Amino acid sequence: MVRPRRLELPRGFPHSDLNAARLPIPPRPHINASLMWMRMCVSRGRRRFKRQQTFFGCAVMSAGRTIRASGKECGDRMACAANIKAQDSTVCWEVSADLVKYEEAMQRMDAVAADVAARRRPEHVWLLEHPPLITAGTSACEEDLLRPAALPVFKSGRGGQYTWHGPGQRVVYLMLDLRQRGRDVRAFVAGLEQWIINTLAEFGIRAQRDTALVGVWVPLEDGGMAKIAAIGVRVSRWVTRHGVALNVHPDLSWQHDIIVPCGVKEHGVTSMKALGVEVEMEEVDTALRQHFIRLFGPVKDA
Repeated sequence: MVRPRRLELPRGFPHSDLNAARLPIPPRPHINASLMWMRMCVSRGRRRFKRQQTFFGCAVMSAGRTIRASGKECGDRMACAANIKAQDSTVCWEVSADLVKYEEAMQRMDAVAADVAARRRPEHVWLLEHPPLITAGTSACEEDLLRPAALPVFKSGRGGQYTWHGPGQRVVYLMLDLRQRGRDVRAFVAGLEQWIINTLAEFGIRAQRDTALVGVWVPLEDGGMAKIAAIGVRVSRWVTRHGVALNVHPDLSWQHDIIVPCGVKEHGVTSMKALGVEVEMEEVDTALRQHFIRLFGPVKDA
């Protein structure tokens, strides 16, 4: 026999109807305990991923599983950058001399990342330049694409918004295994920022990170700041994809004409050349390699 149970009444329910609401309630249907546990884990995972996305603004996108962020809350990402060096791992270092089409680069990057995830090949860093194009991150807003027909636009799996790529910009794709580097996405992003900051210091450029915006910025005389390097990554099965775009000597006429770079309207974009530093791409590559070794570990030519 089923015992009558009192209904839990919603707020604002008239007190005069309390007696009328005491009606028999049928027993709840049987729910498998393991199913309830799975639902709870999925719900927690979604909340954890949401918090992670908030920390990184829109520069990090995870796929395939929920990526565990560092246990401590770190307002200054610089403090997280110490946990990115792998033990007993040598990264393959590759530099492409010719412009690489975006579709071809994505196919190769995904193939290499899959091999790294399956431990069929070592970690890989690829330095290249693209022909003029626009990439749209997962958070791209259509209103930030000012002239859709001006350049080819490619949807990207990375986090972030619209970014220009072209000659004179050093793009670095990193296929690194975070299982060997502390499984800490915060530390990885902080390490990328610090890597570029240290490289620019080699040429007398004082760059910095911003507490609210991902990327590398240069303070201006008027008190503002301009972005010199964009960072957008994706992490799947603990292996990273995409990476960094450093403005060495590109054509900057696109920045307010074609897109709103990275969706940031209040700050501009700059380059090493615009700051008065005339260098060849090979010089920048040498500095990038030296400072990568100091932060991430040894490399070898691919």
